[in-house]
Amino acid sequence: MEQQTSNVQVIPADKDKIKKILRVAIILGIITAIEFVIAFTVPAGAFKTIVFILMTLVKAFYIVSEFMHLGHEKKSLIWSIILPLMFIVFLIGILMYQGAAVFEALY
Repeated sequence: MEQQTSNVQVIPADKDKIKKILRVAIILGIITAIEFVIAFTVPAGAFKTIVFILMTLVKAFYIVSEFMHLGHEKKSLIWSIILPLMFIVFLIGILMYQGAAVFEALY
């Protein structure tokens, strides 16, 4: 006993959305490939750490902007998310610096 439906419609794929997703995926892939090259060729140090942090921030921007759709929102909403995040990152940096100073003073 097979049921038949006669009102099924096939909707063609939206080519613009597919191109946009592929573009973002290619950009993320290229950045990741550059990170791998740097990881295996550049000796450890401050330069390598700074490059990794900057590339991670670029990848985070693309992910949040495209896949979480924040790039298409109003500027006030974007700043209401980014500004507190910047303060939290700043606070973590200050706490790490002060923690190291306290650790050095005690020992």
